[in-house]
Amino acid sequence: MNILITNDDGIYARGLYELAKRMTAFGKVTVVAPDKEQSAIGHAITLHQPLRCSKIKLYDLDIDAWWVNGTPADCVKLGIETLLSEAPDLIISGINDGENLGTDIIYSGTVSAAIEGSMFSIPSIAISYAKHCSMDFSIPAEASLQVIRQVLNHFGKTKILLNVNIPEADSIEALRGIKIARLGVKKYRNSFEERKDPRGNSYYWLAGELVRDETDEDTDIYAIRKGYIAVTPIHVDLTDYTEIKRIGEWSFDKVKLK
Repeated sequence: MNILITNDDGIYARGLYELAKRMTAFGKVTVVAPDKEQSAIGHAITLHQPLRCSKIKLYDLDIDAWWVNGTPADCVKLGIETLLSEAPDLIISGINDGENLGTDIIYSGTVSAAIEGSMFSIPSIAISYAKHCSMDFSIPAEASLQVIRQVLNHFGKTKILLNVNIPEADSIEALRGIKIARLGVKKYRNSFEERKDPRGNSYYWLAGELVRDETDEDTDIYAIRKGYIAVTPIHVDLTDYTEIKRIGEWSFDKVKLK
């Protein structure tokens, strides 16, 4: 099995290392990841400058690893179409430093990399750890194997694109289990802090705070807050099928286009 691993925290992130180290037990692992942090970059791709990459030795791992001066989606595209000699059978993005829950996944480079993989019809998983600035990713890495093994056990039976979040825990035993959950909704009060550069020109830092998140019991947000691993199947089809039916009843045929 060929496994491609990427992330949005950068090639030297500890979460990526701990994941890649464990995945070597399942097949040939190749890492293609950004050369620097690309958090909240979403599904951006690089169009207006060249992509550069270089093969590196990734810590003590005996695997092929590449850094790319692009986005997570760039890494997946370049990896599949250029750097890998064979197409991957599985793509994993993570382990992200911090949660990717609810509507926040729209901004997530971690999740976008997995979505890019699914657009190549390759089973893909995004994995995030609900603790910021963690120095130890061994527990979320071990916990993620519970989900990955299930994916491999059912390989080929379904088109898989999963968003996985692992709660902060002191041990594997402290995790309460796994919940299959829908995406919740997060609401923010955004603000921009104005500062002045040495020439007196204004520039802005995006700040703000979370004002509400949806905590219904069937959401990923609720699952994480209660100590469960949250697993959410997602897909790239953004079509609102209810609206298709409603809008289909509009009288478009009576509108004369000039």
